[in-house]
Amino acid sequence: MPEQTTQHTPSPAPEADAGPVTATPSRRVLIAGSIGNFVEWFDIGIYGTLSSVIAGNFFAQGDRTAALLSTFAIFAVGFAIRPVGALYFGPLADRVGRNRVLAITVLITSAATFAIGVLPTYATVGTLAPLLLVLARLVQGFAAGGETSSAVSLLFEYAPRNRRGYYTSYGAALGFVAFVCGAGVALVLSLSFGDDQMSAYAWRIPFLLALPLGVAGLYLRLKLDDTPEFVRMEEAGEVATAPMKETFRTSGRPMLVLAGVIVLKGVAHWILQTFMVSYLTDTMHFSQAQSFAASTVCMGAVALLIPCAGLLSDKVGRRPLLIGGSVGLIVLAWPCLLLMSFENAPLAVAAMVLLGLPIAAYDGAANASMAELFPARIRTGAIAIPYNISVSLFGGTAPYIATWLVSSTGYDLAPSYYLMFAGLITLVAVVLGVRETAGPRAEKTVTG
Repeated sequence: MPEQTTQHTPSPAPEADAGPVTATPSRRVLIAGSIGNFVEWFDIGIYGTLSSVIAGNFFAQGDRTAALLSTFAIFAVGFAIRPVGALYFGPLADRVGRNRVLAITVLITSAATFAIGVLPTYATVGTLAPLLLVLARLVQGFAAGGETSSAVSLLFEYAPRNRRGYYTSYGAALGFVAFVCGAGVALVLSLSFGDDQMSAYAWRIPFLLALPLGVAGLYLRLKLDDTPEFVRMEEAGEVATAPMKETFRTSGRPMLVLAGVIVLKGVAHWILQTFMVSYLTDTMHFSQAQSFAASTVCMGAVALLIPCAGLLSDKVGRRPLLIGGSVGLIVLAWPCLLLMSFENAPLAVAAMVLLGLPIAAYDGAANASMAELFPARIRTGAIAIPYNISVSLFGGTAPYIATWLVSSTGYDLAPSYYLMFAGLITLVAVVLGVRETAGPRAEKTVTG
């Protein structure tokens, strides 16, 4: 498979879109490549959706805002260790293959998620409860450091060259499906058991479901051959022996660009997917059932739109989708939160869906754009390191910062400014640093 170099950077770049189209990936490849994202995001979605319940179970009763902030601080702890996981799993996937690393990460993630479902509460063991929760989140975060980059590389390298945006978008789409399932399960449990029983024991059920999901994911990934590109490199003796060293030597600038591009994903994803349920419940005074319903409808809409945006990015290019998503978030953030403040359930649902539109546009192009920044021999590690640093700094802290902004300013719409800030950073990174890699305006040369 030919390698490309861009016109204005000395570092090697990924394979061009020109040339023969490879075979379409099977459904098994798409499911196996994306199921780890499903398990990871199912856990994170459940954690965020049930954040108010978790706060009540793992911290002393008293100041509800302080307990919620502590819950989101533990959420951020799981992200803080992700760069460590990236430094380990990313280069490992470049040395031994994408599917082997993916098998390890899905097993660790599902086991840690299951563990949260069986942890004792504060009422049972006191301060040991939040400490055990921190430990489970650290294990989850370490494994997650290698999940997204390996999954993106696998889907990208299996995909036809003219459908890379479409196929790599499945990872992001299935992540939102996981949030739909998580929020949907929480909604069903809330309606079935009521708030009291939900807080007492029913909250554990979604976390326990992660174990069978992880076993299924492990089975699918162990049955999957590695990507054609990695197999070709193995046969040609071109697999990097020191991928981390090569990555930092050749790809410093693209890694910085990627870190900026991912800021929107970090902030917007985790505010929409993790913060919004507690925001609607505690700040906007909706019931838990109404908040779960709004989240479920929003995530379902975004999940359906992401592959459409991925396909569009293959037709018109990645930059229009990335720029459109960034501008859309800047423009829509404040009006959408304003609509939520009217305490009208249909308006809140419409606002959530409207806020999800620019995120769907961005997600349709983001994964392929990441992969196209780097050559195959260092792709997974080169994605993993800046991706996880950016997500750790901006994503893991987003629910905490959003909650703190409301609490400290007394202004219910304050989180919208953080969303706008994230959209602006990504917009600048895309405009200044991302070359077009697909569609009729692709800027690249093929060297062989």
